[in-house]
Amino acid sequence: MVDGAAGEEAALATRAKEGNLAVMSVPTTMRALEQTSLKGPQDLRLITDAPVPSPGPGEVLIRVTAAGINFVDISQAHGTFAGGPQPPYLAGIEGAGEVTAVGEGVTDLEPGAHVIGVGMGGGAFAQYMVLSAAAAVSVPAGWTDEQALGLLVSWPTALAAIKPLGCVAAGQTVLIHAAAGGTGQVAVKLAKHYGATVIATASPGKHAVVRAQGADHVIDSRAADLAAEVLRLTGGAGADLVLESVGGATLDASLAATKRVTGRVVVYGVVGGEAAITNWQLVYKHQIHVIGLNIGILIQAAPKIFGEVMGEMFGLLAAGVLGPGQPTAYDLADGPKALAELEARATVGKLALLP
Repeated sequence: MVDGAAGEEAALATRAKEGNLAVMSVPTTMRALEQTSLKGPQDLRLITDAPVPSPGPGEVLIRVTAAGINFVDISQAHGTFAGGPQPPYLAGIEGAGEVTAVGEGVTDLEPGAHVIGVGMGGGAFAQYMVLSAAAAVSVPAGWTDEQALGLLVSWPTALAAIKPLGCVAAGQTVLIHAAAGGTGQVAVKLAKHYGATVIATASPGKHAVVRAQGADHVIDSRAADLAAEVLRLTGGAGADLVLESVGGATLDASLAATKRVTGRVVVYGVVGGEAAITNWQLVYKHQIHVIGLNIGILIQAAPKIFGEVMGEMFGLLAAGVLGPGQPTAYDLADGPKALAELEARATVGKLALLP
């Protein structure tokens, strides 16, 4: 049982198996963060009487022990995430914890198992969350739930951008923006593992963190001459691959810093705002490959590619190339503060909320 929810102890009901629904001890209400507007994460509020959801067919209920914070959460809070939930809704897409109940038809997971999963409709910033059983991944042996955050969002995004979409090859140069973030740090490690030279961008106070991940060059993410510096470091050729997670004015710099004809820009973030690129520019100014990446759409539209990404990722885990995450943890009540700091780019690495 998780302490803290008002009246939770009185609401606790111990149930055995009821029909096809296997359960452990589960309360009826819980603590959760509710998004009350589309004005941003400042309108997240802590509630103590949210109803605990029940798993439907093919679903599991988990007692959330750690929830991952992602830029998706910020986009949803501002209403800029396509198809995102409408307020009021329970926020958070990434949760890890203990299975406490399984729905009808679930045979490969049992109460007591520890898994991580993603629900694009929200609900992870809470003490309990429902996940699709088929999409839930077991927490690696020897890892805490908190250390597994990123396995289904940040890490596959970085790997998909670098390998199947970015087609990185040994000896190439990769430009990685926001390299001190949860996805960026993994991207730096992976690009180096595959034999690339890494040029990373980050604010000056984060340069040491990025160098520790193996980056060959680190430049100021807000430098006015960012593209010129990348061209200087590449002898005027430009980067073979750019991982673009910022948007806004940074996208222009990324396009200008990319190698002509064969260079690729994988776009997977818009935190810096929207930016336009025209067909005229692609013909006369930026003769490059621009590739959009949304990991949720990749899972749905190209499950074979996503399966290859996950297979490669678990191979990297087994080989020790990637290891347990080390997120910065906040209490659930501090969720608005944590998201505001992420939005202001004042954080380093993966962030977690502990319900």
